[in-house]
Amino acid sequence: MEISTRMRPGEWTEESLSQLVAAYREELLGMGAAPGEIDVVTDRDEGGGVSVVATWTKADVADGQVPGDAPG
Repeated sequence: MEISTRMRPGEWTEESLSQLVAAYREELLGMGAAPGEIDVVTDRDEGGGVSVVATWTKADVADGQVPGDAPG
């Protein structure tokens, strides 16, 4: 599961960026993610824009298992 957005210069502040990151974390937690399964990457570009990508890597997928597949 991934949630992402890109904002242009002037569309965000440090405070609104922090709120967005917190909201993405809360949304993924509400969907059942464990805190350790959430990764948030914030990338600022040279022009003043920012992109935020919040990823929930489920433990079974991270372990190489596809959900619904039986081991072995």
